[in-house]
Amino acid sequence: MPADYHTHTPLCRHANGTPEEFIAAGKIAGLSEYGISDHAPCLPEPFDDWRMLESELPDYFDWIDRARSAAAGTLAVRSGLECDWLTGCESWIEKLAARYPWDYLIGSVHYLGTWDFDNPKWLGRWAQSDVDAVWALYWKTYAEMAASGLFDVLAHPDLVKKFAHRPTGDLDRFYDPVIAAIAKGGSAIELNTAGWHKPCAEAYPHPRFLQLAAQAGIPLVISSDAHAPDEVGRDFPHAIELAKAAGYSETLRFDRRHRFPESL
Repeated sequence: MPADYHTHTPLCRHANGTPEEFIAAGKIAGLSEYGISDHAPCLPEPFDDWRMLESELPDYFDWIDRARSAAAGTLAVRSGLECDWLTGCESWIEKLAARYPWDYLIGSVHYLGTWDFDNPKWLGRWAQSDVDAVWALYWKTYAEMAASGLFDVLAHPDLVKKFAHRPTGDLDRFYDPVIAAIAKGGSAIELNTAGWHKPCAEAYPHPRFLQLAAQAGIPLVISSDAHAPDEVGRDFPHAIELAKAAGYSETLRFDRRHRFPESL
């Protein structure tokens, strides 16, 4: 199986499991590599209730070390962070990038202004929102993140569909500009299997977006977004078939922020 680089730890306050359990799960799944990429701290703190604090970064580094000890050379363990793209965040991301010899950084859009739109806590806000306007702002924000060049991988591209709110009509009007921005920025995107287990009942991104990304030459990784050991590598065979159908023949591995192709 390909590497699974998008996984979490209990430090984010909404995941569970020990490093040893995650390593065991990665071996059972037959992963080529296992990557740890919990939600990075954001300032000012406390920013929200679903990420580690800056003061907990040493605990995060210890968690990574424990995973490597548990793997004992039988499974490559890579280190990363999932960093939120927020207005004016660039200097903070650069500081985080210098805090550890990361193998990769993942960029994510979870916030539109002060609204973490994928948080079930605020689900009622969707009923009061113009879905077309939300989608337009989301993809504008995603394109800005892609253009920053700060990230190796861009997470769950169409997370905005999580609760199954979609505009009507041809969605290429949203996809085309961001595909161009991602291709120019040079980051990979992920095929994130967690969406199959959310209200949208569909992997992130939609097959059409994935097809456009493949045509644009945008690299791909496949990720579980695991928040528990039994989610590591979840649905990877299905994801591989989806990637191939879209036109992909390879995915990527990362080592100290250098990328290497891996055949599907």
